Amino acid sequence: MALHWVARSWGAPDSWAFEEYEPTAPGEGEVTIRVRAAGVNPADAKHVAAPRAGVELPVPIGYEVSGEIVAIGPATRIGSGDAELGDEVVAFRVQGGYASSLTVPAAKVFAKPTTLSHPEAANLLLVGTTAAEMLAVTGASPGDTVLLHGASGAVGVSVLQQARLRDVRVIGTARPERFDEVRRFGGIPVAYGAGLEERVRAEADGPIAAALDAVGTDEAIDVSLAVVPDRRRIVTIANPARASADGFLAIAGSMPDSARFRDEVRGELIALAQNGDLVVPLARTFLLADAPAAHRLLATGHPGGKLALLPEG
Repeated sequence: MALHWVARSWGAPDSWAFEEYEPTAPGEGEVTIRVRAAGVNPADAKHVAAPRAGVELPVPIGYEVSGEIVAIGPATRIGSGDAELGDEVVAFRVQGGYASSLTVPAAKVFAKPTTLSHPEAANLLLVGTTAAEMLAVTGASPGDTVLLHGASGAVGVSVLQQARLRDVRVIGTARPERFDEVRRFGGIPVAYGAGLEERVRAEADGPIAAALDAVGTDEAIDVSLAVVPDRRRIVTIANPARASADGFLAIAGSMPDSARFRDEVRGELIALAQNGDLVVPLARTFLLADAPAAHRLLATGHPGGKLALLPEG
C-alpha cells in the first residue's frame, strides 16, 4: 500500500486526510512512479480551499514530483522518450503528487536532470513554466528592461534566471533582506513601499518595456501601469481582478492557452537545468506526513526558497 494526501472536504491543509491507498497498475501510456520528493506550491492548497466549478471531491493533492519508475504500461514511452524501470524522472501537471507512489500519464513524465536533487527537481516545472510564460506573453526581448514584482520568490527567481539567458535586464522588487538573492540571479533589487515608482525609474534610466507581477498587490499593479505604456506588456499571476478591470494580461495554469504553453516548454526547461543554467533554490524539506506544516510555512509568504515533501526520511 502507498500513502497520499487527499482533500475530502473543501478547506485548508489542516483538513486534508493522510490515507493509505493502492495506486492503479499502469495501463497503456502510463507509468507508476515511486515518489522521492513532491513539490509544494501555493496552488496545491488554493485549488481545494473552496468549491470550484467542474471539480468534485475527493481531490488528491499535489501537481509535481520527482522519483523513479517502478512500473511501465504496455507500448509506453515517457514525454522525453524511451523509459526503463528504475529511471529517475520528474512528472508535472499530474494529480496526487503528495504520495509515496502514484500512476500517471507517461506524456507528463520526463527524465530528471542529473544536476538537481529530487527535492529540487520536484520544484522545477510549475514555477519554471509560469516564469517562461510571463516572459513570453510580455514579449521580453534581448536588450529590454523589465520590472518584476516578487523577484526573490520562487517564480521570480526562475524569471530572473530565464531573463538573464535572454539578455533581458530585470529590476526586481523585494524586501531588503532578500536583495542578495535578487542580485545572485542577475536582477537589480528595489524595495517595496512608498516611492517605489521613483526608485524603479531611477534604476531603469530609460524605458521599461514590460512588467511581470508575481505578488498581486495594488502597489505592484499601480506602479506597473505607471511605468509601462503598453498594457499588453503587463502580466499578473496573482491579481486577475485588476487585470480585467485595467485591461492587462492575467495568466494561470488552468487557462487553456497557458496549459498548452506550459506543456510545450517543459522539455526546454529540463534541458536548461541539465546544462546548469536553471537552478531551484531549496529552503527546507518536510516528511510527507507533515504536509500541513509545510503549508503553514508557505503561507507566511517568506519561506526563503522552495519546499519539498519526502515520503522517506
